[in-house]
Amino acid sequence: MRYGCVSDLREGVTMTESENSNARILVGECYCRAVRFEVADAFSYAMNCHCSNCRRTTGAAFKPFAGIRQDRLRIVRGGDLRLIVGDDTTHDAHCGRCGSLLYSRVREGQWVHVAMGTLVDAPSIRPSAHIFVGSKAPWHEITDDLPQYREHIGVV
Repeated sequence: MRYGCVSDLREGVTMTESENSNARILVGECYCRAVRFEVADAFSYAMNCHCSNCRRTTGAAFKPFAGIRQDRLRIVRGGDLRLIVGDDTTHDAHCGRCGSLLYSRVREGQWVHVAMGTLVDAPSIRPSAHIFVGSKAPWHEITDDLPQYREHIGVV
């Protein structure tokens, strides 16, 4: 665990639409609003993860997340307040003040899974599946019609 910036998620750099293939820019922030980020509304996939790690880090039955290349997300405020749990390649980034999970860096550090609950603006994507339902909370019942996968589903 450590506090501070991850070099390629720079603070204070504002994204413009031209840098993101004309994608709309969404704002996200933690509960206490100390950490704020911008991310292109160009997510490649979105899912609800029921694995025990996601349940523990969110304190919820599952983590709704949206995946995007890490260079499409920029920290615009409070980068030095982030609590990084993991290493430079794969980690969870939380607000060091309120503890909110902001995103998870995954896939050899090339992608981020943005915790959809942190988005202030509504993304155009919606979760398309439930993953790791083999380890879902026993007290939670999935009531929608999305596909369910016992473990992970391959994402291109």
